[in-house]
Amino acid sequence: MKILVFDIGGTSIKHGYCIDNTLKEVHETPTDAKKGGRHVVDTIISLIKEQDGYDAIGISTAGQVNAEKGSIIYANSNIPNYTGMQIREELEALFHVPVAVENDVNSAALGEAIYGAGRTFDNFLCLTYGTGVGGAIIQDKTVYHGSSFSAAEFGAIVTHSEKRKCTADFYDGCYERYASTTALVKKAMEYDPSLDNGRKIFAQIDNPRVMNILDAWVDEIMMGLATLTHIFNPSCIIVGGGIMVQPLVIEKIHQKISQYIMPSFAHVKI
Repeated sequence: MKILVFDIGGTSIKHGYCIDNTLKEVHETPTDAKKGGRHVVDTIISLIKEQDGYDAIGISTAGQVNAEKGSIIYANSNIPNYTGMQIREELEALFHVPVAVENDVNSAALGEAIYGAGRTFDNFLCLTYGTGVGGAIIQDKTVYHGSSFSAAEFGAIVTHSEKRKCTADFYDGCYERYASTTALVKKAMEYDPSLDNGRKIFAQIDNPRVMNILDAWVDEIMMGLATLTHIFNPSCIIVGGGIMVQPLVIEKIHQKISQYIMPSFAHVKI
């Protein structure tokens, strides 16, 4: 079976195809997200038209997704007018093959469940740290979606109630504001404006001030991981996002577990 696969992000659309569980010929196309949801879907349609001989289409996308209908429940201003797009319905009508649409972090968690760090676990949590903080819950090797396909919005956990304000911004005082890679970069730039991405921060990690900034950021990560550990009592939490390729981050998380998690929960593997 040949499955066309797409990953829709705010910056790029990655696409290729999968045959017998092997991903092949991955390419990237600019999302041009600011042009809006209609432009994004039209880009997908154009890329599909370049292919033939496929049996199904799979799409991983930013935003909250109704996985049964294959539609976008909610997307923020990163992709304007994406909310409400009926992706599955439109693509099945055009190309006459089955189409599956899923949230990007849920898709990442499924990938870990089948091919990655979650292979030996039937149940685990997954968090990704990047522009924001994304989450997914895997139960019996499937995604737990919640009552309206929006479960695991872990970035909205309130970790700083003193910063919570009665405004339209639901993320005031929330985990995402303090534990995302965006938050780390913001703090680093307050010290040195040239430290405007994770790679530059880690290049200066021998600087004690930079190390202190990183250490404080890992404490913010631990607030969320501790909360989730005490709620779910998971055997495994998988963390992802580009910043997590840095061994020092995982090393610091492991060092801090005993400070944040009750001994009876300390078996959790991160």
